[in-house]
Amino acid sequence: MFSAFKIMKQLHEMLWYLSEAQVRTYDPDAAQDARELASVITALTRDSLAELFSVDVDALHTAVRAILIEVSEEVRASYFAEVGHLDPSLGAGADLAGAHLRARSLCGADLRGSCLIAADLRGSDLTAVDLLGADLRDARLAGADLSAALYLTQPQVNAAKGNADTRLPAGVSAPPHWRRR
Repeated sequence: MFSAFKIMKQLHEMLWYLSEAQVRTYDPDAAQDARELASVITALTRDSLAELFSVDVDALHTAVRAILIEVSEEVRASYFAEVGHLDPSLGAGADLAGAHLRARSLCGADLRGSCLIAADLRGSDLTAVDLLGADLRDARLAGADLSAALYLTQPQVNAAKGNADTRLPAGVSAPPHWRRR
C-alpha cells in the first residue's frame, strides 16, 4: 500500500504541474503536449496495482520536466529574464538561505530548486518566477506578490511566513498560521 501511495503521489504532483503548464503557456502545441501527457498520467492513476507498479515513473518525470522547463522558459522570457537584467546569483538551484531580497522585482527569475529558507522576500514581485521545488521554509513573504509565480504549491506556501497582504495564485490558499501574525 505504501509503495502504491508513493507512486500515486508522484503522478498527482505531475498532474498538478501539467495543469498549470497548460494554462500558462502561450504555445498551443506546448499546451497540447501537456494535455496529452496529463491524459496518459490520469489513465495510469486508474490502473490496477500491478499496472501501477510497472509504471516507469522516471520516464514520466523526464517527459513532464521537459514540458515544464519549456513553459517556464517561455513565460519567464516574456518578463525579459533572458536579457540579463537579473542578478546572476538568482539562478536555478541557488543557495539563497537568509538572503535579503526585500521589495525587489524578481520577475522572470529561475529559482527552480533553490534554497530560500528564511529568505526575506517581503514586498517582492515574484511574477513569472519559477519556484518548482524551491524550499520556502520560513521564507518571509508578507506583502509579496506570488499571484503569477510558476509552479508554486500549497506545501511550499504552508512552510513560509506570509500575511493577508501576500498575493497567491488561484488554487493556493493562505495557511491558517498566516492570519495569527
